Amino acid sequence: MLKEKINQDIKQAMINKEELLLLVLRGINAVIYNKEIEKRTKLSKQEKDIKKLEKESKLTDEEIIDVISGEAKKRRESIEEFTKGDRQDLVDKETKELEIIKKYLPEQMSEDAVKKIVKKAIIDTGAAGPKDIGKLMSAVMPQVKGKTDGTVVNKIVGELLK
Repeated sequence: MLKEKINQDIKQAMINKEELLLLVLRGINAVIYNKEIEKRTKLSKQEKDIKKLEKESKLTDEEIIDVISGEAKKRRESIEEFTKGDRQDLVDKETKELEIIKKYLPEQMSEDAVKKIVKKAIIDTGAAGPKDIGKLMSAVMPQVKGKTDGTVVNKIVGELLK
């Protein structure tokens, strides 16, 4: 499971005294922990059996990938803003963190592969113009979830529906 791999890598980073890796992985672990608490809180309103509640509140690998994707997105947005603000030191830091985070995400799809999926979805949904972007995005995103960034999909959808 992905969570165990992250925990093993945290231990290894501690042994190797890799501060940046340790910082990033602990941050990811904290976000995962908070999501588990959030999930447990929602489930506790329905379920009273504590053992069952604990088991069901654990995040699946897919949910953990969603969390990690969110962290990667935050880093990309930060890089963009720091670049605008001419803060190269922070751009470098965020770039290094993003590279670490990417190691825990599934291999990203190429733009060509995403284009093929979008073109097929256009045929399947009958999307004809910019007014159908929402319908098309909702058809494409489940197929590429965790494998590519939503902004890439949005850009390709926008290009193909002009």
